[in-house]
Amino acid sequence: MNIRNFENDTRKFAENKDNFYVLEYLRDASVSPMNAAAEYFMSKMGVHRRQVAIKLENGRSAMIQSGAMQWMAGDINVSTGVKGVGDFFGKMMKGAVTGESAIKPEYTGNGWLVLEPTYKYILLVDVAEWGSGLTIEDGMFYACAGTVKTAVVARKNLSSATLGGEGLFNLSLSGSGVAALESNVPYDELIEVELDNDTLKIDGNYAVCWSSSLDFTVERTTKTLIGSAASGEGLVNVFRGTGKVLMSPVTPTTSLYEATNTVSAKAAKK
Repeated sequence: MNIRNFENDTRKFAENKDNFYVLEYLRDASVSPMNAAAEYFMSKMGVHRRQVAIKLENGRSAMIQSGAMQWMAGDINVSTGVKGVGDFFGKMMKGAVTGESAIKPEYTGNGWLVLEPTYKYILLVDVAEWGSGLTIEDGMFYACAGTVKTAVVARKNLSSATLGGEGLFNLSLSGSGVAALESNVPYDELIEVELDNDTLKIDGNYAVCWSSSLDFTVERTTKTLIGSAASGEGLVNVFRGTGKVLMSPVTPTTSLYEATNTVSAKAAKK
């Protein structure tokens, strides 16, 4: 199979890890007079469309977020992994509590699998480098190798989890292979904190992903409610043990991505 014009003057493969590639659009040539100015300044500020392209060879497989596939070429088969009605409802429950899609279809075979473009940043993570695995923030999962195992993990102190700006459950990845995560900030802005039988406390949901071996709880900054109120901090997210945490120094809203997607959608209708 020969695919021409995968890369050109407007888009390049910006990063790859194993058989996962990130195709980045350096500038958007498909513009109209209505959004040309916005697209120009977006490109100058590094706001680009990005796509995950996965090269499947020798019967390798990849799982992706439901509905994320844009096109595929080659001898590739798709399965949902649903074994029955009970399994389907079980997956639906897991999807509801983690903010991820209930069903993650698996693509197996030989060829190229290309996902829908996104304005978010793509983090390519080698799951094996995280030892026992990594736990990710809600809604970040985009794709992973078929050798990666997924599971839902719960907070130890569920009663206070939501008060700390986090959900009650998260998706955990383990095994070996690459995972592609959607992030609101680029990897260059993330701070990596390695813990060696130590403690990290974060005021807010700045943690992007963390070692599954870490104990994650939500606690008061001081021993008493009055002390926490007086300190002005209240509850903090606490990570204890040995492992690492990828942390964002800022928490951008999704309005930027919603706005850019809205602009693109309106332009497509004209």
